Amino acid sequence: MEPQTIVPITVGEVVQKAEQAKKDGCRLVLISCTKIDETFEIIYTYEKDLKLTNYRITVKQDDEIPSISGIYWGSFVYENEIHDLYGIHVKGINIDFKGTFYKTAIKHPFSVTITKEGDA
Repeated sequence: MEPQTIVPITVGEVVQKAEQAKKDGCRLVLISCTKIDETFEIIYTYEKDLKLTNYRITVKQDDEIPSISGIYWGSFVYENEIHDLYGIHVKGINIDFKGTFYKTAIKHPFSVTITKEGDA
C-alpha cells in the first residue's frame, strides 16, 4: 500500500485542485475539518485507482473558503457540516442550508472548548 501524503495548499487553490482532480477522473472521498488551537485544518481527499490524494488548507474561523459543489455536487453536505459545526463560512454552496443543516444545542459546537465547572 502506498503511503498517504497531505499536500498543503492555499485557500485560493482549493477550486483549482478540485477542478484538476475532476479532470483527472478522481472522486471526492471526504472533506474533513479539525480545530487545532485557534486555527482549523480542512482536508480535501480525492481517490483514483485506490490512490488517495489529500490537500490541506489552514484557516481561521472568520476566514471564508470557496465551495467546490459546482465541481463535486455532493460536497454540499461536507460544506454545510463545516459551516454548522465549526462556524467557517463556505461561499457559493449549491445547496446552502444557511446554518440549519444541523440543529445543535451550542452554535458551532466543534469550534469551542467546553470545560466542566471545577476542572483545572
